[in-house]
Amino acid sequence: MSIDTQAAPPLPQQQGPVRVHRRLPRLAPPGLYLAGIVLGAAVSAATGFAVTSTVVYGVVLGTLLVYVATRTVEGHRKATDRLVTCLVTTAFAVAMIPLVSLVYTVLDNGLDRFDSTFFTNSMFRVVGEGGGAYHAILGTLIITALTTVISVPIGLMTAVYLVEYGTGRLKRAITFFVDVMTGIPSIVAGLFAFALFTLLFGNDVRLGVMGAVALSVLMIPVVVRSCEEVLKLVPNELREASYALGVPKWRTVVKVVLPTAIAGLGTGVTLAVARVVGETAPLLVTVGLITGTNLNPFDGRMATLPVFAYYQLTQPGTATQAFLDRAWTAALVLIILVMALNVVARLISRFLAPKTGR
Repeated sequence: MSIDTQAAPPLPQQQGPVRVHRRLPRLAPPGLYLAGIVLGAAVSAATGFAVTSTVVYGVVLGTLLVYVATRTVEGHRKATDRLVTCLVTTAFAVAMIPLVSLVYTVLDNGLDRFDSTFFTNSMFRVVGEGGGAYHAILGTLIITALTTVISVPIGLMTAVYLVEYGTGRLKRAITFFVDVMTGIPSIVAGLFAFALFTLLFGNDVRLGVMGAVALSVLMIPVVVRSCEEVLKLVPNELREASYALGVPKWRTVVKVVLPTAIAGLGTGVTLAVARVVGETAPLLVTVGLITGTNLNPFDGRMATLPVFAYYQLTQPGTATQAFLDRAWTAALVLIILVMALNVVARLISRFLAPKTGR
């Protein structure tokens, strides 16, 4: 039996020289952008120098130069890509300006009192220079720890219910109220705790646990939302494999779902703690301020760093500069605490994540 084969037609040959796509040098776009900024500064100086006009003129002219040069040399698609890159980079730089300015200002004003005295002394019997925030730092740590003890079990179990058990109207209602609680003003949480404890103990009560309850109202919805999203990421195949082995649902949740999501859960809880550690309004209403050290959240007022900084700034005594220095240093310590919590969250996410390799 013979097979009739037909030869493939010859490929058409390239007519004329091969087309080579032109490209700008690697450093040309940044150079053109910087040239636009310099030109914008010149235009701003000619029309009346101002920092805002310099930035606006420089960004517009720099982006325009990059777009025109890329459009001329590399074509429309590459020019559009470079235009979007310039816009995104500019937006990032503008967003970083307030952050960098804030960090610089706090460091510049807060490092003057960032010494051992600030961390070892309280404000007891101090009316001018000297003193420190030892009592406020301990109060912040105690109230934040108590808030975490209250919020994490409630938030985690609520998230488990929404993901593993909840159905129908009850689930939708809980989700709705959690979303509403996420957006309530912090002062409302403080008024709620104040009203609750006033009904139970009278009008003059001020306790550290009141501040913990107020902060829990703010922290619980954050824990619920973050843990809920993490639990949803656990593959259903793991649950189904556990059910196929005859393991009951509660044990599947405890032994399979939660260990798989432990890294994300730890990160979410840590970020929720960072969210409430710097709250001021609820603690102004519920905890108040003292100049001495009180480590019992169930007996009397307690000092906290946010309230300490607020009163140092708004009610300075005769030595005004000493009060302002303490306020800036307290703000610096708060920023360091929040930064440390974010670092802890990243470490938890890195080291507790389930290992997928062999």
